[in-house]
Amino acid sequence: MREYLVKSMTFQQYLRTIDDLLREGRTTGNDQSVEKVGFTHLNRKRIDRIMKTFIPEAATAKRISEVDTARVWYILTEGWCGDAAQSVPVMEQLASLTPLIETRYLLRDENTELMDQYLTNGSRSIPKLISVDKKTDAVLWSWGPRPQGAQDLFEELKAKGRPKDEILEAVQRWYIADKGNSIAAEIAQHATNGIAIASLVSARLSV
Repeated sequence: MREYLVKSMTFQQYLRTIDDLLREGRTTGNDQSVEKVGFTHLNRKRIDRIMKTFIPEAATAKRISEVDTARVWYILTEGWCGDAAQSVPVMEQLASLTPLIETRYLLRDENTELMDQYLTNGSRSIPKLISVDKKTDAVLWSWGPRPQGAQDLFEELKAKGRPKDEILEAVQRWYIADKGNSIAAEIAQHATNGIAIASLVSARLSV
């Protein structure tokens, strides 16, 4: 994973990339349709709003504070992705709770060799967060593309044959009602579980 550290972006660089492309009437990724550009405009507003309003619950913040080794959170995403717009600011707020977590952003369509190692039901679904031990470069866990509640809703509506636009709207309403809490709780749970994995990997390397 270490090779991705050089080619990845900070959160601010990721946002600047999106903003620069929007000024040109474009977005990230291979699909430059009017629809995707429109989604990107909407998502930038969502990201700014959630960054200002999301506050992690006390139990979630405590879990993140228990991380005791340096981690890199690689986040596969695209500017047009509505799920990413809901999750990315929550990830950033969680990472800001400890200096031991560094976030780095990778565009899905430019990193398909990595994306294809983390498919969801055979699909390149994003966002995908991959947590890596900074010292050992070992992958500790991954999360995404949605919290379980949103994923269950998506699968249920898809199985019923509902139109794509209807499914996406329903999922977005779910996110709004949940206020980022499920995203944060699930990621914090993984982060805590990752402590034991990191300790095991470190012990093996020191033998």
